[in-house]
Amino acid sequence: MVLAGPVVVSQLGHTLVLAVDSIIIGHYAGTISLAAVSLVHSVFMVVLVLGMGIAYGLTPLIAQENGKSDHRECAKLLSNSLWINTMAAVLLFLVVYYGSMFAMIHVDQDPRVVETAKPYLMLLGISILPLMIFQAFKQFAEGLGFTKQAMQITIWGNVINLVLAVILVKGMFGFPPMGVKGIGIATLIDRILMMLVMGWYVLKSRNFKAYIQQFSIRFIDFKRIGKVVRISVPVAMQYIFEIGAFAVAALMAGKIGAMQQAAHQTAITFVAMTYMMASGIASAATIKVGNNFGKQNYFRIQKFARVSYHLVIIFMLFFAFIFILFNQHLPYIITSDTDVVSMAAQLLIIAGIFQLFDGTQVVGLGTLRGMGDVKIPTSITFFAYWIVGLPAAYFLGIRLNIGVQGIWYGLTLGLLTSSILLYFRYRYIIKHQIKTL
Repeated sequence: MVLAGPVVVSQLGHTLVLAVDSIIIGHYAGTISLAAVSLVHSVFMVVLVLGMGIAYGLTPLIAQENGKSDHRECAKLLSNSLWINTMAAVLLFLVVYYGSMFAMIHVDQDPRVVETAKPYLMLLGISILPLMIFQAFKQFAEGLGFTKQAMQITIWGNVINLVLAVILVKGMFGFPPMGVKGIGIATLIDRILMMLVMGWYVLKSRNFKAYIQQFSIRFIDFKRIGKVVRISVPVAMQYIFEIGAFAVAALMAGKIGAMQQAAHQTAITFVAMTYMMASGIASAATIKVGNNFGKQNYFRIQKFARVSYHLVIIFMLFFAFIFILFNQHLPYIITSDTDVVSMAAQLLIIAGIFQLFDGTQVVGLGTLRGMGDVKIPTSITFFAYWIVGLPAAYFLGIRLNIGVQGIWYGLTLGLLTSSILLYFRYRYIIKHQIKTL
């Protein structure tokens, strides 16, 4: 919990930026603007999690090398990770500019929603570069067990984002009202500041003095780049398969109507927050499992995996209770449209069920990453979401005309499938490792 707590807050910070955007727009700019934010998030989240997945590949490698007390290798991995993340950021911006923009225009959405969404999507695309550099330093520090600093930077970043977003959206202190464009500018400024502070901390703090001695931004080693990429690309694809499924679900909801899409965005905002918290527990599992994997201490690996599963189950059951008990009230945090609130309240009851499976599957992924097992889990996530979950969501929501609730039932089935298969994969790997001793 000491390790996971700050990671939870830090992970939650990325989602809170999007959540704050939804809340401000929902209250100050109306349903069309809220639907535009939902549309942008649905097409941008795929790009965002791809970037975060690429950056995340550094953490288990740092944890394993630190377990071997190889400080020099940790520094070399950071150097190459910064180059990887910078190049990835440029490519991801091009994906946003040419791919996400094209997808947004050609997925049969309300034209008013699309026009409102365009400037916001562009600003988020530009913000990928500072975010990716921030992530490189953050994952390095967390791989060594230093998690509080990224949490503190994320908290202050969210405060700055909130203040700037309100000022720019409403048009205060001499600024003209900017609507959706205003939250994009606020997010870009926030991410630039977070990048600068996190980089300064890692390079100047005495906590990393032994590691930074061998660090040089000019150091490029294709062998180490390959080492990071072999972990980061499958991890990124895991994120893509899951978040991509939710993005497609948002587009399905938009096909039904703008109100249903706004309701989907309202409910998924709360679910995304609990997911990021569970993802923080999974990150702590990766660090502890990776560190002990480097030491070949499989008994400790089993203990940390078991504790992580127990924690996430308790955690998700608590929030399931909150979602179900306050389902009629929570949507008002984001919007005052009574039709949207009524529909979102129904979705929150389903969310109370499916987030339990969401939590256990992300812990399963985190545990397996710590042991360097990423390829088979990637195949599992593809099967669970794209072969099981999405077809079920389309069949129930669109073909059977159940509506957005049917889409969420399909997503629940995909999460359940992923959770079960990943747990069996973990049991297989740990038994195999113990037999080889």
